Amino acid sequence: MTGSLVIDASVGFAWVYPDQATLGTDALLQDVAAGATVVVPSLWFLEMANVLLVAQRRRRLTSAQRKEALARLTALQFVADDEATHHAFGKISELAEERGLSVYDATYLELAVRRDLALASRDEQLRTAAKQCGVALLGKAGD
Repeated sequence: MTGSLVIDASVGFAWVYPDQATLGTDALLQDVAAGATVVVPSLWFLEMANVLLVAQRRRRLTSAQRKEALARLTALQFVADDEATHHAFGKISELAEERGLSVYDATYLELAVRRDLALASRDEQLRTAAKQCGVALLGKAGD
């Protein structure tokens, strides 16, 4: 796959935490290495930093593993979309309410809809909402 796609934190975590990786997330990472552009809301960076810190605190990762994961993510190229704050009280909140999503998950969906991009997520509720909104999905949630 070439072109652009939106990923959520579940995919990013799978890229750096081996027991979360699937054939689908590995294939997406290969696509990125081959030149696919990953577009993420600015929120993604905060979510990733937090999920890795929580994993360390729960002793799923060591401090060294967390720092290595952060370094691997830093080495990847992302396009940060900063428009979510302009849509938080409008379209994002509406999507969250209508589709039964958290505002955070609705942020990824709104980005995919607004930019007409495919979405990669392991979150089944987000995937279902994306399908309902006509967003193309990449990979399977659990493969």
